[in-house]
This record gives sequence, C-alpha cells and structure tokens, in this order.
Amino acid sequence: MVEKHPSLDIVGSDGTELAGKKIILCISGSVAAYKSIELARLLMRHGGNVTCVASKAATDLIQPSYFKWATGNPVITKLTGDLEHIKVADYKQSDCIIVYPCTANTLGKLANGIDDTPISTVLSVGLGSKIPIIIALAMHQAMYENPAVVSNIEFLRNKVGFISPKFIEGKAKAAEPEEILDVVLQKFGSSHVLKGKKVLITAGPTIEYIDPVRVITNQSTGKTGVLLASEFVSAGSKVTMIYGPGTEIPPKGAKVVRVKTSSQMSEALKKEMRQKWDIVILSAAASDYTLERPSRTKLNSDLLRISLNLKRVPKMINNVKKIQRDVFLVGFKAEAGVSKQELIKKAREKIIQADCDLVIANDIGTKRYNKNSDYNNVISVDSKGTTESGWKDKSKIVKFIRKEIEKRIS
Repeated sequence: MVEKHPSLDIVGSDGTELAGKKIILCISGSVAAYKSIELARLLMRHGGNVTCVASKAATDLIQPSYFKWATGNPVITKLTGDLEHIKVADYKQSDCIIVYPCTANTLGKLANGIDDTPISTVLSVGLGSKIPIIIALAMHQAMYENPAVVSNIEFLRNKVGFISPKFIEGKAKAAEPEEILDVVLQKFGSSHVLKGKKVLITAGPTIEYIDPVRVITNQSTGKTGVLLASEFVSAGSKVTMIYGPGTEIPPKGAKVVRVKTSSQMSEALKKEMRQKWDIVILSAAASDYTLERPSRTKLNSDLLRISLNLKRVPKMINNVKKIQRDVFLVGFKAEAGVSKQELIKKAREKIIQADCDLVIANDIGTKRYNKNSDYNNVISVDSKGTTESGWKDKSKIVKFIRKEIEKRIS
C-alpha cells in the first residue's frame, strides 16, 4: 500500500473545481519563482494534482525538494530515458500547463520551437498536443517592450493564454498567485452563481430483479448525469450523485451514493432530501415498472415460457417539492417518435405534475439519436418558454443544461 504524501492533505480543502485535473506547473528562472509554491498549493486546495517542471535557474533559487514537498509529486528538472516531457504533455496527458513565472527566454524558445530545456520541451509538446497553456510573464519592463519579445507575444497570442504582468518600479512583475488561480478556475468552468451551491443529481439506470440473477433494465449508461455532475463540480458546487449501475465513471469531487433498484434510488433520494439543497436534478433513467413478486430463487432455465407481472413504480420527482418547497427542481422527459410540439406538451405536463422549475426534453426515437447516442438535441422547457440546444455531443449538451439552470437561479 502506497502511503499518501502529507502535503496532499490540503487537496480539495477550498473546493473541488479542479478535482481530477492534472496541472503541470513550469517554473522558470525569475526571482518571482518563490510565488510558484503558493500557486501550487492554491491549485491543490481546489482539487488539482500539480506536477512541477523547474528550470536550472529556478532550482538555483529554490531547491527541487521544496517543490516536491509542496505538491507531493516528483519534480522534473531534467529529461531522461523515461521521456518525462511525453508523460506530462503528450495528447490528453494533462489538463493544463501553467508557466509561472515565464521569462523572456522561455517565451522566446516556445515561440521559435527551441527545445533545449525541460520546460521548453514540455511546452513544445504541449503546444503541439493542444493542451491549454497559461503564461504569466515576468521580466524588466524594458525587456518586455523589446521588439523581439513583443513579436513573440503576438505570435503566440491566439495559441496560448497570457496573464498580463503588473508594471511596478520599472518591472513587468508576474501576476499574484490568486489571479492565476482565478484564470484557471474560469477555464475549467468555475461560476460565481453556482459556486458553493448544494446540488443533488440522480444518474444512470436502475435494475429490477426477476430472480437473484436476472433483471429488467434499460440502455442508459449514466453519461449525461455523470457529465452534469462533473460540470457542477467544476463550477464550484457541492455535488452529491445518487448513481444507479451505469458504466460511466463518476467525477472526482462528487459524493457518490451507489444504488441498484428504483426502490433503493427512491430511498436514497428521500434520505438525502433530509438536508437542504439548492438544486435537485433527476436525470436518472429509473425504471417505470418493477416485478410484483420477484422470485427468491433462480428460475428454471428449462421453462419454455414464463409470465411476469409488473407494477408501476412511483415517480420520485413528484415528492421532491413536497419535501423541500424552495429547491430548484430539474426533471427530464424522454419520448420516442413524437413531434416537437407533442414533446413540449409532455414536458409542460411534467412541470405541472411535479412542480418542476425546468424540464429537459428530448426524443430518443429519432434515427439520428439511435445512430449515435453520444449526440443529442434537447429542449429546455419552463413555464415561460422553450430553448433548443441543437444537435451536439453530450459534453456540450450538459453545458447547455448548466447554462439554462444558471441563468434561472442567478
């Protein structure tokens, strides 16, 4: 068993917006390098996993062991046969690269494709693999205004994100760590409206037992609910997810309550509703019917025919506002093979029936959806009107849903 580094005790202490995010922090040889320690700790306090890449000039100012102490991760100070630059900056290996502070030398190497240091090589790979790069410049003002530096900034302006320095005492001083943190949080979806909100989400399918080994279920993977949970975690919300047996991996930073049957999901929902919530989103594809009398023993597989008696499962959403009147309630309405007008009508009926504040409706019977269910077209419906998302992949659909919720509670 690998022991957790003591420095990791702070991870997530101020929020979980960066939970599951791998952040590479490159420290070049500016006197402002000492501030990188504080930035690393701030990123970790919001859930980030930080690995430092330090230049020789930076390690002349700060010992590598200090960076390891701060982050709990090994520090990259040279490139070896282990291909450190590929491990941290190749396609999808990290979520963000930050250069803090960034000298004119490091900037010039990135702009001109010079890979002769660990930092310049990591940045070169990261730029090619399209990992988001954030650069916080620090140098003397005269150097900042050097035509070559100006040219390098202009060349990179649409390729990386720059955080402007502060011009003080003839120097272009690096922005403060808190400012860098704010930029990173915004990049990953932090929201002033949703930050700190308590959000409860149901997700995934449920199973209903026929006998101890056979079940009735549906084809839901739980992807939409998991992506929604991830969106709200990134926004800074405190997320709890009641999750049926879906195949998608829940996001780090969310509390997960595992259930299997619709009865278990309903009980978990009632239990969680004992505490105060700001937003409740019922995106689970819970079963509409369950067995009247499941067999306690495995049914004989030699039987030519069996009959199953099903009974209606009570709608969980109908009880939410009865328990907590002032919660913002979001329901989902899936139909198959209906007109747009009929779909909206069904959604409005759900609003009246469950006192929903918002219903997300979609037609899962279209040829386009059945051809690729990772893409969808949903309609947000409330008492005042409708908004259509257009055909998008599910990662963009959940951003649409989040914005629809956000603008109604702002």
